Amino acid sequence: MTAARRNYCLLSAFLYLFFFAQAASMSMLAIWLKGALGLSGTAVGTVFAANFVAAMLVQPIFGYISDKMGFRKTVPAAIACLVVLAALFFTLVYAPLLRTNLLLGAVFGGLYLGVTFVAGVFAVESFVDRVGRKYGFEFGRVRLWGSLGYASAAAFAGRLYNLDPRLNFYLASCAGLLLIPIIFSARIETDAADLSRRNELRPRDALAILREPKFWGFMVLILGVTNLYLVYDQQFPFYFASLFPTAARGNEMFGYLSSAQIFVEAGMMFLAPWIVMRTGAKYGLLLASGIMIVRIAASGLAVGAISISACKMLHSLELPILAVSIFRYIAYHFEARFSSTIYLVGVSFGHSLGLAFFSPLAGIGYDRIGFQHTYFLIAAVAFVFWIASWFALGMTPATDASGKPLIRGALRPGKL
Repeated sequence: MTAARRNYCLLSAFLYLFFFAQAASMSMLAIWLKGALGLSGTAVGTVFAANFVAAMLVQPIFGYISDKMGFRKTVPAAIACLVVLAALFFTLVYAPLLRTNLLLGAVFGGLYLGVTFVAGVFAVESFVDRVGRKYGFEFGRVRLWGSLGYASAAAFAGRLYNLDPRLNFYLASCAGLLLIPIIFSARIETDAADLSRRNELRPRDALAILREPKFWGFMVLILGVTNLYLVYDQQFPFYFASLFPTAARGNEMFGYLSSAQIFVEAGMMFLAPWIVMRTGAKYGLLLASGIMIVRIAASGLAVGAISISACKMLHSLELPILAVSIFRYIAYHFEARFSSTIYLVGVSFGHSLGLAFFSPLAGIGYDRIGFQHTYFLIAAVAFVFWIASWFALGMTPATDASGKPLIRGALRPGKL
């Protein structure tokens, strides 16, 4: 087996198990917080905000360390070890604290969940993209296995929740135990050029991206549209379940539908690179974020199980296009040695910053004016940012499969 094939298989397995653990731990989190623990919408929003505050604090560090480590497996290995602790954390630390002291529980939960399953996702994806560019395999082709892993867990997460919510957390820890030997089995060679780039990288170099106008143009879409979409999606499972005759039936159906949605998403991961090559990364970002806004607004119009399920399935279309577009946009507009820093500071940190601010507001909206009216407000604000993104994002040429531009302008060598 060639080095490229070996690393593709191992990283695909790593993403499969990591996203399996994430789905087992997080896909039913809003339902668990409201149902099993009895928290209000405002309290749930506060808990989610704490997760993203913690992630926000660690993401710039993750980004710099990831770029400094290069192809070393320090960051993904550390995240794998944290996944192993999922069952112990949820059952022995998180639940008791949230029942007795919401603020303290939110702080501890934010530290663990923010680092492991929020910032951790971006750190792992950035590492996979870096290795993929070195060995010549497309990020989307590996990321689809993450979608399949999430779908595999989501398929029975609702049923297991109805039996005992702790079963999902135990499965997450089991997946974590398998992550450790997998990541250490990868063989990723480090060349002299990579060592030189790592040694020359200093914190002030990484911070210099904050002075670049094109970085802040990128952030218009990240801070506006995609942030608000994630805020909408946080408590969507609870709203989804409420449209069924019983909450238990809704929980079960949400698990089944999530599984179906993510299997479609995995198939879209095959098509997303081709779509983004034809549109260019800028218009790929705008297409994906446009679908997000449609889903938010349509959820406010949904009146039953069928219509809300159709809204859920839209997620399988936008996420693959968004993921591929983000990495291609970063690769074209920024230096390769800063790829992890930009991804974690721009995308991940930006998401956490916005979510920390918007999550409590959304929770208040759900409690006071209901889910539907809150969804309309979120969609309206997101649409304003989407219009601004047309002018703020830098142009990225469409290409053919070989990377040759299909429109005027030339790509920089090795960027797409």
